[in-house]
Amino acid sequence: MTNPADPVGEGMVASLARPGGNVTGLSSLGVELNTKRLEILKDTIPKLSRVGLLRAPLDNISMQLQLKALRAAAPELKVKLEEIKTEADAVSLESAFKAAMQKRVDAMMTVTTRPFFAQRKRIVELAGKNSLPAIYYQKEFVADGGLMSYGADFSELFRRGAHYVDKILKGAKPADLPVQQATKFEFVINLKAAKQIGLTIPGRVLERANEVIK
Repeated sequence: MTNPADPVGEGMVASLARPGGNVTGLSSLGVELNTKRLEILKDTIPKLSRVGLLRAPLDNISMQLQLKALRAAAPELKVKLEEIKTEADAVSLESAFKAAMQKRVDAMMTVTTRPFFAQRKRIVELAGKNSLPAIYYQKEFVADGGLMSYGADFSELFRRGAHYVDKILKGAKPADLPVQQATKFEFVINLKAAKQIGLTIPGRVLERANEVIK
């Protein structure tokens, strides 16, 4: 495995140090990074009070873990989380953003899920159309015109995953290979997108970015 959000919480391994079964590899820290993204939104928009969270209707373990972490983090940051269930198709997403505007959210984010990644262009388009600042979990959203992204460097995870393949092919047992967590992260900001929605990114936030698109 190369990118599960929480392999222990999802029941894939017994523990990071001792996987104990036939699965090992890397974790993207997806659950923890959702909270970090919420913090970045707060730093970017100091008066932030209401955040729209696009979430899939499926109630799987990964979703439960992500929501639990975000629901706990929101009160600490003094923001209200407006959860908006939606399927990942064009029509449903448009309805979801209409719901977000009705709830008067100040910004948007999404849970980490493949269907949303597949629909990233539509999500980015709708955020811009509604002048909503948004932060995403992979830089590909920003490459398609999104405002900001913060997440693990997946290219690095895949490269490190190759080392596990090599060890296992040479006879190592997955149960004996500790799971490693992501250690390299990417924070990308798109100033073009910020200008389009009339948002000024604070200097202290820009200084933290690995890449700034001008």
